Amino acid sequence: MDAQIAATGAPASTNTEIDAETVLREMTAAAPAPPQTEPVFRTSSRTQKLLGISIRGIGSALPEEILTNEDLKQKYGFDPEWIEKRTGIRERRRAAANDSTSSLAVRAAKEAISDAGISKSDIDLIVMGTFTPDYHCASSACLVQHELDLDAAAFDVQAACAGFMYALATAGQYVVTGNSRTALVIGADVISSCAEPSDRKTAPLFGDGAGAVIVEAGGPKQGLLSYQLGADGRGAELLYCPVGGSAQPPEPHTIAAGDHFLKMDGRKVFKWAVQTVADSIRVVLGRSGVSVDEVSLFVLHQANIRIIDHAMKDLGIPGHKVVNNLERVGNTSAASIPLVLAEANKEGRINSGDLILMCGFGAGLTWGTGLFRW
Repeated sequence: MDAQIAATGAPASTNTEIDAETVLREMTAAAPAPPQTEPVFRTSSRTQKLLGISIRGIGSALPEEILTNEDLKQKYGFDPEWIEKRTGIRERRRAAANDSTSSLAVRAAKEAISDAGISKSDIDLIVMGTFTPDYHCASSACLVQHELDLDAAAFDVQAACAGFMYALATAGQYVVTGNSRTALVIGADVISSCAEPSDRKTAPLFGDGAGAVIVEAGGPKQGLLSYQLGADGRGAELLYCPVGGSAQPPEPHTIAAGDHFLKMDGRKVFKWAVQTVADSIRVVLGRSGVSVDEVSLFVLHQANIRIIDHAMKDLGIPGHKVVNNLERVGNTSAASIPLVLAEANKEGRINSGDLILMCGFGAGLTWGTGLFRW
């Protein structure tokens, strides 16, 4: 003990216990503050598989109003070239005053039902991914159930831009276990309802829309060969709406300050997404024993073209295998993946037996990546 104390420069004493406490206190007080570092994001190697399901029909719905980068320049002074260069977005859709998350979802659902060639009476479950429901309660899925007059259980899941993947995996469990015969899975968001229009850091990124798929039992080799649902709540405040929930109920002064609008630390979210997308895809492909060359299409959440391009470069994904609609619709959150699926399907790019890699990622922080055999 004396040698240790001497090494610290503390005075010698016969009471070693007191000296030890004193030295520890002095050393702690003298210790410099730790440097500020970037957050260490969570990664995961855990995967699951969910075989025996099929996607039979796909539908989509977009508002009629188109808001271009030039429109944003005229209204708010945003730089159109900067928006396109930094995000890849040229225009996005905006919901009309009489549009809502559920009304767009109903339109997408009707198209999916028609595409599947089934009757509405066949559907016994609705799982809807959204973070912009019509109300805190009832769920938007229940509003869809009522509008379509379905005899079906209905509920929302909230995983922001990963919402569709969470909803797909959830509904798939019901189908595989025989607790649902035909499930309607929806991803829909009206982000214009929670984004501050004049906020140049968030408003140009987002668009409104809905997509839907019909999930039924499939062959033993159909479905999710491997999938990963992940979360890292340490990054919750990197992309969130501070006011409006039970932690901070809305009050006149917080509404006046705009604290109920979406807030985002774009730089940190971008850094997280670049890491997460590549890592998660790599894990899912590895667990499936499938190479990039064997995948027919890569359907990535349409958040930012630079994130997509980085994943393509990092993983060696050829351009013809990636489907993008970002420049025309922007980031539509939970609607993003099913909207891209609907476009690819209408173009005849999805066929039975194809391997489709889907990856969603966003607030929470959450992500969902799955390799689906059609």
